Amino acid sequence: MTVERIVRIIAGFFIMLSLALAHSAGTANLSSPSWLWFTAFVGFNLFQSGITRFCPMDIMLKKAGVKSGCGL
Repeated sequence: MTVERIVRIIAGFFIMLSLALAHSAGTANLSSPSWLWFTAFVGFNLFQSGITRFCPMDIMLKKAGVKSGCGL
């Protein structure tokens, strides 16, 4: 496992953990539409991309012509 994947996993985990803690403390109501759902989506995507190596943003950027930093 690469450093980049571990960083993605940890970042996604901490975003999801902070949302869960805010929800359990009553400071974030996840039952109503809010920007917290966007944060949850980003956190989940970071977490799953670190595990599965599938990242929709990578695909979109490659189709837009952005070159990969690792030479792929």
